[in-house]
Amino acid sequence: MQPRNMSMSGVVDLAAVKAAQEAKAKAEQARAEAARQGGGGAVSPADLVIDADEATFERDVLQRSTEVPVVIDFWAEWCQPCKQLSPVLERLAAEYNGRFVLAKIDVDANQMLMQQFGVQGIPAVFAVVAGQALPLFQGAAPEQQIRETLDQLVQVAEQRFGLTGLAVDPDAEPGGAQAAPQAPAGPHDALLEAAVHALDAGDMGGAIQAYKNVLVEDPGNMEAKLGLAQAELLQRVGGMDPQQVRKDAAEKPDDVAAQIAAADLDLVGGHVEDAFGRLVDAVRRTVGDDKDAVRLRLLELFEVVGAEDPRVTAARRALARALF
Repeated sequence: MQPRNMSMSGVVDLAAVKAAQEAKAKAEQARAEAARQGGGGAVSPADLVIDADEATFERDVLQRSTEVPVVIDFWAEWCQPCKQLSPVLERLAAEYNGRFVLAKIDVDANQMLMQQFGVQGIPAVFAVVAGQALPLFQGAAPEQQIRETLDQLVQVAEQRFGLTGLAVDPDAEPGGAQAAPQAPAGPHDALLEAAVHALDAGDMGGAIQAYKNVLVEDPGNMEAKLGLAQAELLQRVGGMDPQQVRKDAAEKPDDVAAQIAAADLDLVGGHVEDAFGRLVDAVRRTVGDDKDAVRLRLLELFEVVGAEDPRVTAARRALARALF
């Protein structure tokens, strides 16, 4: 079977690729969120290649894809080209050192997954990024073509979704979670204190700028990230007319801006699950730039609540299902 290249260029065209500085900030945010959830700790190199099936697909592929791109290798024991391609993919998974995870799916044992992905022949390689399935290529492609495709995949994953991959500990036991490294501490106590004083005084703009100043010097500073997310939320809702926002959201269920504004109010009012549910529903109903705007706001609200909160964990799973 001749390889059929499935370029990633279409994905890049559809994505509103962010400016380099914003992409870097989002990537650091995603890494920190994953670390606080316990999914961002160092993993063993052996954990970069997994066997997935219909029973474990949601956990091992969909949920994992919110932390790192998951490349899927559809194969079968009787497939000779698969025996050429699979070792190459496994070697590259180790070489890329956590920039993606390889999930191997035996099509004979997982016909439903094969049909859902529209696999016409094997070997076939797909990727799932933040719950979204992307076709990569079909057939035993040359290694250089595979590398180019993987390079595009990890670039899109970082720029569009802020996914920078997993930390790999060569000494880690397979499947054993390691303690997440502490974010580097910087000499920013004065700026953080100034941000808190600004918040207390109702100066959201001053607080936002103070937190941003910290993050310029120390992108991994968790206190500044959380404070910035909270200050930006308070600034957004500060000028709202709550009655009008609720009225608009009720009367215009397909108005993305109205639903996002109402979700902000929900969160500030302590209705966390309502806020998350509203935006997950909006993700299901929207496409293109509207879907991306809702998804990004939901990720920002996750940051406000904190990744360890079980409501965030549940909403992340719902978001992955809505995107997929």
